[in-house]
Amino acid sequence: MIYEKKPGVPQYEATEYNTKTKDYVVLIPIINEGDRIHKELQRAMDTHVSDVADIVICDGGSTDGCTDETILRSLEVNALLVKRDTGKQGAQLRMGFSWAMERGYKGVITVDGNNKDSIEDVPRFIDKLEEGYDLIQGSRFIKGGVAINTPFIRNVSVRLIHAPVISLTAGQRFTDTTNAYRGYSMRYLTDERVQPLRDIFMTYELLAYLSVRASQLGMKACEIPVTRAYPAKGKTPTKISFFKGNSELMKILFNNLFRKYNP
Repeated sequence: MIYEKKPGVPQYEATEYNTKTKDYVVLIPIINEGDRIHKELQRAMDTHVSDVADIVICDGGSTDGCTDETILRSLEVNALLVKRDTGKQGAQLRMGFSWAMERGYKGVITVDGNNKDSIEDVPRFIDKLEEGYDLIQGSRFIKGGVAINTPFIRNVSVRLIHAPVISLTAGQRFTDTTNAYRGYSMRYLTDERVQPLRDIFMTYELLAYLSVRASQLGMKACEIPVTRAYPAKGKTPTKISFFKGNSELMKILFNNLFRKYNP
């Protein structure tokens, strides 16, 4: 089914392999992740994640065959959403959020599709959502969290720059603020004071904004321990280029500090 572009939501195509079966949905944004996404989905299947949440792929237009329907069905994916419009991760998430809102989920868990995150921990995010939390940030840096082979520059920049600025902006301490492994209540995402479905969120702006807005509005936010593992050797799986990507992240970080993304 084609969903035509509307304010705040890109045009996208949805292929539903199953109806809504759970109260919560896991949205996994990807683009050309190869077998990394298949390995991640296999881990999810091995630990019965689909018993507690529907799993949905939010594809940015992959051309490497990683979204093959036969494979995704065999790995218990509930639906495939494919962006047919401009924008990067922020547009993929807005596509997923909009679709999840229309389907009537109580909450959303987001996780990268490059097999770095402990997708097995999805039930822990759902437990916190059930407890009434509106933002749950996964962190490898708190007690119980595990950071494996984190690149030195990434480690330093998160700990000394990104996390302190996000914490200052939110008015609440967070430790792993570039981590997209999170839970959001639908109450948070649909609050008129939040409005995540806006076209200003094209790249990584939405992650930064949603990191802080819940605390700013007095909603319940917390961190839970997760594992984030980079490969011991080979190319680091990331979509952020060292110079241009990181300079854009810094610009987003300070725009967020001065509340330029607030409605």
